[in-house]
Formats: sequence, C-alpha cells, structure tokens
Amino acid sequence: MSEPAAILSSMRDEDEDFDREDPLYASGRRESGTSWTILNGDSKEVAGTLAPSSINCVITSPPYYWQRDYEVDGQFGLEPTIDGYVDNLRETFAAIKPALTDDGVVFLNLGDTYYSAKGRPHGKDDKHRSRRMPGLRAVDGPGLGLPRKSLIGIPWRVALAMQEDGWTLRSTIIWVRKSAIPEPTSKDRPWRKYEHIFLFSKSPRYFFDREGLDGEEDVWFIEPDRKSLARGTHYAPYPRKLVERCIAAGCPEGGTVLDPFVGGGTTMYVADDMNRSSVGIELNPDFCALISENMERLGQATD
Repeated sequence: MSEPAAILSSMRDEDEDFDREDPLYASGRRESGTSWTILNGDSKEVAGTLAPSSINCVITSPPYYWQRDYEVDGQFGLEPTIDGYVDNLRETFAAIKPALTDDGVVFLNLGDTYYSAKGRPHGKDDKHRSRRMPGLRAVDGPGLGLPRKSLIGIPWRVALAMQEDGWTLRSTIIWVRKSAIPEPTSKDRPWRKYEHIFLFSKSPRYFFDREGLDGEEDVWFIEPDRKSLARGTHYAPYPRKLVERCIAAGCPEGGTVLDPFVGGGTTMYVADDMNRSSVGIELNPDFCALISENMERLGQATD
C-alpha cells in the first residue's frame, strides 16, 4: 500500500535543477490503510515524479483523437497530426514505466476516429458541450495522409508504438456494448459497438488473476453506466464494471492503481471501493476539485 506523500519521487528534494511545480493536488487515507492521491498537471511530466515501483496496475482511457475538447491548455487528443497523438501517449507510458512494479500491468482503453476530410468544422453537439470543437479539426482538414472517410486505426497505432518501446502486448480485449453507439450521419458503414482494451505487461512474468475476468476472457460485454459520479458536461466515463474487472484481474489486494488520465475519477472511485490505493493524474484543475470532493465524501460515508 502507498502513503499519499510517498507516491512522489524523492528526486524533487535531491535534484537542484528540478524546478517543476509540485503536482500534488489532494490526498487522503482510509481507515483500512489504503490511500488516494490526485496529481494536477501534464501526464507526461507528472508521471516522472512518481516513485519507482510504486504502482501495481495502470487503468486508463486517454482522450480519444479529436473527439472532445476539454477546454484546457495542453490537453491530449487535439494534436495536429496522428503521429503527434501517438507520440504523446508513447512518451507518457515511457514516463510511467519506472513507477510500475516489475510484475505490474497496464489496461489501456482506446477508441478510434474517422478521417472525414470534409473541409468544414465538425459542428456542435447539443447533448455534449465537450464535442463542440474550436474550429476545423485535424480530421476534417486536408493533409492527414489517408484517403477520405478512412478509419484511422488509432488504437493499434498506439499499441504498436508501445511494443516498439519494449512493452509486452499480452492481449487485446474487446469491450462490446449490446447497443451500437448512435452515429446518425454514418449511413454507409456499420455503427460501432466495441472498443479495444490493450493489456500490456512490463515484464514477461506479471500479476494476473484469471478469476477476475468473471468468465468472459478477451471479449467483455459491459454496458455504459447511466448514472456515474464521473458524469458531467465534459466527461466520457467508462463503466465501473469495466474498471472492477481490470482491478480484479490485474491488481493484487492492497496494491495501488494509477490512472494518468483520470478525468471524472471513475478509476479512483472503484479502486477505493475495492480496497486498493489509487493515484490519478489530471490536467484540468476543475476535474481535480470534483474528484477530491467526491473522495472526501466517500471517505466520510465509510470511515
């Protein structure tokens, strides 16, 4: 288990040239002995402050490529090129790697994006303010290097880049929804019903509990949550059940779970319920404040 303060590397005190602002936003401790920590900042930079071998399991769903605008400078997902997006994620996980225990694993959920090249802004989505893009998206303009209307293949581009960095890709898990995601403007292709969850390990031998899969192996039928602490104008939270399964299969009891793109905080809430310590990295201070309030309130309800 992790002490809230001990999750950060002592390099801040030892390196005279280390002038990065302290990323610690909030932290707390439960009577059970587990802890929670919220770190505010860019995930690539903040991951480098994590103490070596302090994380047992990473569970995360980064912002998808040109799907939402979270209205914060430096956000992932709005890179002008595909390679820029892939490189940002590759570098983030490279920064996380020293903090992962030798038997640690990563569950990475990524959705894909189509290259429309239609030459005009995506327009507004009245139901999702975060999908109102600021002008022309990179996937709507020319020069992305793909035929118009192509599925970009973002998840596999990221997975293969991580393989090149030495990560062991152990499985691609298919997360299936019973109902398709409504895409009323897509009249000449099937609507999407699944996303990838890639299971990576740092070493050939790693923690894995098959019983945690609940009998579904590499195809998981999980419906989105209709009500969630993470839901709000900007959030696209994955279901609690999905996080529960990742933790049950990939994080030992009393271990620590990291979400470097914690968003609305689902990973941290579920880890807390399952008696694991949790660490969340988030660029948006408003999201950090929301998670902190929820974690404090959850603690008052259980302590």
